[in-house]
Amino acid sequence: MVSGNVTNWHLAHGRQLLLGEKGRLMAIVNVTPDSFSDGGRHFSVEKAVEHALACLAEGADILDIGGESTRPGSDPVSAGEEQDRVLPVIERLSRETDAPISIDTYRADTARAAVSAGAHIVNDVFGLQREPDIAEVAANTGAGLCIMHTGRDRQKLADVVADQFAFLRRSLDIASAAGVAPEAITLDPGFGFAKETAEENFELMARLEEISSLGFPLLVGTSRKRFLGAVTGREPAERDAATAATTALLRLKGASVFRVHNVAINRDALLVADAMVAAGRKASREGEQ
Repeated sequence: MVSGNVTNWHLAHGRQLLLGEKGRLMAIVNVTPDSFSDGGRHFSVEKAVEHALACLAEGADILDIGGESTRPGSDPVSAGEEQDRVLPVIERLSRETDAPISIDTYRADTARAAVSAGAHIVNDVFGLQREPDIAEVAANTGAGLCIMHTGRDRQKLADVVADQFAFLRRSLDIASAAGVAPEAITLDPGFGFAKETAEENFELMARLEEISSLGFPLLVGTSRKRFLGAVTGREPAERDAATAATTALLRLKGASVFRVHNVAINRDALLVADAMVAAGRKASREGEQ
């Protein structure tokens, strides 16, 4: 059983978040009309803020605000439209809560504006490789940086973990060249992002601890993904139990942060997994005495 190392994640505005001692929940707040799971439900400042605060009440540690759907086939939006959606939400939340706020974007301009509005973390689903300047935004603002693996728009290697290493090492080189502090970085294996089959996603789950060898905390997002529907036969809104199962399993594989739609059910799954992790650590310490 892999429990992950305990470390402080360095965030913007002088903040830090302890990772590894217990699993952390990142609540998904989609300010979009076309998300695959909850499109349109929170497509206003008031509804998005209300949903975000409800997620905190249910046990979320981080709020991840996104203004453009990343589902396959979604319609792209301009940077201006994205910012019109997310910035008022971030500004409101930064006044109403002290919870860390993440901006889900691959655009450097949006990331810069979001951190200025109060965001603490930049979450880039293209792993700094679509707009590399986003790494400079993270470096200059001190923002936490989540670098996600994706297989979109490129030829992948045949081995699922070898492709993770090839992509993420390039992303880490971009981050290093921009001056991003290692303590600011988490890595996301990108479940569902051009992992073409359910089997590919489950192999990535089974081998997650191999990615830990890169030396950074792992953030994972399996919530309501298609590969869970492939094994359960359920539609996206009905996949929360399956998501919670992956949350517990990936916690035992060493993941530290879990990006989810349904906070409450995943909180319970993490409490169980964390209790098992704690018991394993205690047994290990006693065995060394």
